[in-house]
Amino acid sequence: MKVRQAAFAIRVVRRRSGDAAILYRRSLNELHQERLNRIAPIGPLAFSAGASLLRTAVRATNGEHLRLQPGPFYPLDQDWGPRVACYALVAAGLRNADRLHKAAENLRHADPAEAAWWLGLMTRPGGKRARRALRILLEAVK
Repeated sequence: MKVRQAAFAIRVVRRRSGDAAILYRRSLNELHQERLNRIAPIGPLAFSAGASLLRTAVRATNGEHLRLQPGPFYPLDQDWGPRVACYALVAAGLRNADRLHKAAENLRHADPAEAAWWLGLMTRPGGKRARRALRILLEAVK
């Protein structure tokens, strides 16, 4: 799958503290042109804790074993994009690597339709409560 056809895309970036990622979602702008809009960053700790989810998502979409390297955009399909987006939103601000890994594993085995539903709840106005609820359900927090 090419990036122009994908609903979501992820890009790995190199920071001083380690590799991180930025997640994008395709949507229309004011001129009705399709553009990739930034959803959320995935910090270095969350990137390393959720590496298995990110690798699985990229490999499932592209059908080959790619190594996540800084630079190019990696396309994500309709099934894996919402899961990675939920992980990015849930992981924001958390610092416990074990819990982040557990949340990533739970999302890796999650239903794509449920992940899309949670993503819709978290991205609308007042989505902080939905984010907190999903953090609890994924065991990312106590």
